[in-house]
Amino acid sequence: MTRRIVIDPVTRLEGHGKIEICLDIEGQVDHAFFQVPEFRAFEKFCEGRAAEEMPTLTQKICGVCPTAHHIASVKALDDLFKVEPTEAAKKIRELMHTAFIYEDHLLHFFYLGGPDLFMASNDKGFGRNIFGVIGKLGKKIGKKVIEIRKRVRGLNALISGSPLYPVCGLPGGVSKPISEEERAGIKEIARDALAFARLCLNIFEEEVLANRGYLDLMHSEAYSLQTYYMGMVDRKNHVSFYDGEIRIVDPDGAEFEKFAAVDYLNHLEERVDAWSYMKTLYLKSVGWHGLHDGKGSGLYRVGPLARLNASDGMATPLAQQEYERMFDACGGKPAHNTLVYHWARLVEVLFAAERMSEIACHDDLTDPAIRNMPTQLPHEGVGACEAPRGTLIHHYETNEEAIIQKLNLLVATQNNAGAISLSVEKAARAFIKGGNVSEIALSRIEMAYRAYDPCLACATH
Repeated sequence: MTRRIVIDPVTRLEGHGKIEICLDIEGQVDHAFFQVPEFRAFEKFCEGRAAEEMPTLTQKICGVCPTAHHIASVKALDDLFKVEPTEAAKKIRELMHTAFIYEDHLLHFFYLGGPDLFMASNDKGFGRNIFGVIGKLGKKIGKKVIEIRKRVRGLNALISGSPLYPVCGLPGGVSKPISEEERAGIKEIARDALAFARLCLNIFEEEVLANRGYLDLMHSEAYSLQTYYMGMVDRKNHVSFYDGEIRIVDPDGAEFEKFAAVDYLNHLEERVDAWSYMKTLYLKSVGWHGLHDGKGSGLYRVGPLARLNASDGMATPLAQQEYERMFDACGGKPAHNTLVYHWARLVEVLFAAERMSEIACHDDLTDPAIRNMPTQLPHEGVGACEAPRGTLIHHYETNEEAIIQKLNLLVATQNNAGAISLSVEKAARAFIKGGNVSEIALSRIEMAYRAYDPCLACATH
């Protein structure tokens, strides 16, 4: 006779999910699954809608990731109508997207993942929340988190017309230019965002890296997977959030594949598992061989740690220093420790702040030429960007009237689906022994999926 343990619902993530753990007759973990019971069907009910609606329709998939969907969608429209955006439009879009990633990463670091980081020595569930984090770090830090996220969201409202759901993206450009007066305010926000990013890394060093218990968990086999890694890179193979090629490295860190987003179908494959509404992506050239890691597995990971593993560095100086420091502490590249996702996320916060400052000073930002009008009949378009949680791809097929005939979305958390389930199972095997299931064991199992910052509404679009 076997025993089943269910964690339902799982907590501190976007969407609805549960974990099922099955024990054998000796009380050892036989297998475990990360299940997503919600179903959205966005791909189906977008059919028959005008392609121009997609940037504002698909972003409603999620209240956490709307800007990423808006950006991937409007880039798909650029490709659909074969129109190149103006330089000003590219800078405005990138600024908006980078600001979004900045504040979204802070949301996870302090509100969702933070309780696992700062309360790692707390064996009780009570206090593992934002209030526990504020109690640990102090009200002053709590107020700063709220203030900087509010100001960065205000920057996005200025650019996009809304602090949450952008309405500015158009095929070939954006709907509104940025004035010199607005640039001055953007520079000020970017400057303060950079200062806070550096403070976050100091907090991480003093409160997390100084915690021996957390370091032991971070470097333990319970939270380690030898997988492939995927992320978007620029021409120098530096991390890029807005545009570039998609690069995959193998578990040893060697480049495995590199391709333009329009070619994604040659490299990535989806599969359906009967126990979850979330499809699982895997590498087409390796094939599907089940939930295990190593070079023989088609599983790969995306998101902050994966982007850093898949790149040759960061495109800004301060982030590059932290990138090198992180990998030195992990014993080199690639880092396979799942809990290092939290550290990588802060490196990206710093990169985002630096990049916001760079874009704010760019001459093209306030150029009034913000759109090139489409002139070609539509047929098919693919757009991609890096969402906070990983690579996001939108693919549209239309008729000549630009009415959607088919839509395919490959969402960040889908890329991580197999690795999340494997991480949960590995943690369960490490912390459940002889049928003894403690509260701390269940908390540590949840830590395995929470490091990925999964977005389940997006994943079951």
